[in-house]
Amino acid sequence: MSAAARTDAGAPAPEPFPAFLKLAGREVLVVGGGKVAAGKVDALLAAGARVRLVAPELRPELERDGVERLRRPFEPRDLDGAWLAVAAATPEVNREVSRCAEARRVFVNAVDDPSNASVYLGGVVRRDGVTVAVSTGGRAPALAGLLREALEALLPSDLSRWTAEAGRLRDLWRRPGAPPLAERRPLLLEALNRLYAPRRDEAAPPAAPEVHP
Repeated sequence: MSAAARTDAGAPAPEPFPAFLKLAGREVLVVGGGKVAAGKVDALLAAGARVRLVAPELRPELERDGVERLRRPFEPRDLDGAWLAVAAATPEVNREVSRCAEARRVFVNAVDDPSNASVYLGGVVRRDGVTVAVSTGGRAPALAGLLREALEALLPSDLSRWTAEAGRLRDLWRRPGAPPLAERRPLLLEALNRLYAPRRDEAAPPAAPEVHP
């Protein structure tokens, strides 16, 4: 039986649109002052966001530079100017943040409350300039975490070589006479496998993974 999400009417639910947000220099509202909020603030600051934090009580690690702190309950005007909101408070507060954000057309991630979220944050693997995100549409975040760990174990330790080679080929393929798009992926696979080909001055070939599509 399919495990796809369904609407109340039993129809298949629309799939979320996956995207990566450029938040550098943009304001993000975080509501909540606990451990979960602290984790979200870390990720938002790493993305270069300007964080406004609203909560009556704050954990000590939230007393940090780059965070505008407002020690009080959430108010709808806190969303003014925000590109994104993260609701990491009580369920009642999260619902209020979600309601107000929806009215202002601000996307909101309501932690552990997918019914009140318009953004789901997935499990993320970052290595050597490559970012892989896994989402279950908010239905099974623990599974997303397990899949993230599995993908992290599968990625090669020298992924930076793959990234560099793919970037080199992309620059070449921007020039006139480049192969058509349909041929580029097989050509990239051949190029990645050549990274592990033994050199003529080496006595024995190095152990290397085989790159498959």
